[in-house]
Amino acid sequence: MSAQVERSRGVSVKLRSFSNSLPMSLLLAREAVMNRFRSALHLFNLTEQQWRVLRALNSIEKIEVTALANATYLLAPSLTRILKDLEARGLIERQLAEDDMRKSLIAISPRGLNMIDAVAPYSEHIYGEITKAFGEEKLGQLQRLLRELTESTNALPADDYRDEVLPSEIQEIVGMRQRGRPRRSEG
Repeated sequence: MSAQVERSRGVSVKLRSFSNSLPMSLLLAREAVMNRFRSALHLFNLTEQQWRVLRALNSIEKIEVTALANATYLLAPSLTRILKDLEARGLIERQLAEDDMRKSLIAISPRGLNMIDAVAPYSEHIYGEITKAFGEEKLGQLQRLLRELTESTNALPADDYRDEVLPSEIQEIVGMRQRGRPRRSEG
């Protein structure tokens, strides 16, 4: 736990400033980058998530839906809606897995490849603008540092607060309703 400090605005533990928190810094950078891409994606009637799926499918022959969700960092219900729309537009193809008829394999369609070809010049132009503005060396360094951050953070032992008992006044504020997805149990 962080050291206790004088109460400032009612908070007894000193937090780093909101704008300098790592999650906020990463979100701000993501938004700055994605703002550059949104207009081009809008031109092709694609959402960021749809483009992410098409880009992922462009690099492989076919993939099972769960593996695609993991690869694109999309929740299964969101991916299901995205795939339904992409399939209706003829941008992807779905087939049942031979070894398990309950599973679907997803592949980009020829029409989807045409979409990738149409969007690619816009995407590469935007990458070029970002690279020119930020610097090729710095962009490469940033990508290496982000990979290192991902790897080192993933290597940390998991925090498990399930058995943590909160003070009663905090339990009253928190309420008893669970929020978010249940954590996967390991083992």
